[in-house]
Amino acid sequence: TRLMLHSKAQTTILHLAAERGAVEDLELEEVLLTGYRGVKCVESGGPEPGVGCAGRGIITAINFLEEEGAYEDLDFVS
Repeated sequence: TRLMLHSKAQTTILHLAAERGAVEDLELEEVLLTGYRGVKCVESGGPEPGVGCAGRGIITAINFLEEEGAYEDLDFVS
């Protein structure tokens, strides 16, 4: 995502959730950034290597994005 965001670092959903106490305390605008040519960018994050399950972090991030409507009004190409 750094390349898409013109070298800007992006804060992850799980990092912000850990700071705030819960993923429910986040706003979509805090984690969804618009990059090159309008591409929407999100970083899920995860536990430190060897500490936990990365899959759980991805599921948490996807559920948050669905609940916040991040997938609405997008143009998907297959």
